[in-house]
Amino acid sequence: MTALLSIDGLSVSYGRVEAVRNVSLAVERGRIATVIGANGAGKTTLLAAIMGLLPGSGEINFDGEDIARVPAEERVARGISLVPEQRDLFGTMSVEENLELGAFRRGRSEIADRLDGVFALFPRLKERRRQDAGTLSGGERQMLAMGRALMAKPSVLMLDEPSLGLAPLIVRDILRTVSELRDKGVSVLLVEQNARAALAIADHAYVMELGEVTLQGPASELAADPRIAEVYLGVAHGAA
Repeated sequence: MTALLSIDGLSVSYGRVEAVRNVSLAVERGRIATVIGANGAGKTTLLAAIMGLLPGSGEINFDGEDIARVPAEERVARGISLVPEQRDLFGTMSVEENLELGAFRRGRSEIADRLDGVFALFPRLKERRRQDAGTLSGGERQMLAMGRALMAKPSVLMLDEPSLGLAPLIVRDILRTVSELRDKGVSVLLVEQNARAALAIADHAYVMELGEVTLQGPASELAADPRIAEVYLGVAHGAA
């Protein structure tokens, strides 16, 4: 497999504090790569830098081109979308209006086609298309945030803590949708504190600690690693 998105030696600082240090990772075409780690490990900062929302040093290559100096809006246009942890919805606008903002550069017919695609993926959003986003449940807001990002037809979808604050059944539905997106050819970079859920659907995994990648490998292998099981999965050495 070839990497659609590759990061080499990426570092990001807040003043004198280096929040991300010399991180390298890759997202292969049609695969899910996940970054797991404790709160404060630098995962959100990493995504923001890849998206062009924070300055950093290092190489960011997308589809064979260096985009390290490309503005965030152009990265979206080229095929990278980010669903932030805060979801950043417009609460007084309808579900449909929020979705349309994700395809603001497109014509009406193309927007209509993309709406149909999002509604097929998230039928609940279709039911609430005229409803204000601020009245949605937490799970519905996460669906809407993902749907809005998908309106741009990304090749790479980056998700920052999509399970945060959601009930287990909703988390299962959201992550099932992420798997469906991979099956449709979308490459995914998934940042999660819920390591068990992330490793269950990912193809490759990276562990971040204090701004650095300390371990990486096939997700199934990391899920079986005793160090990961004890620290991130709550399983003690020797436990069944």
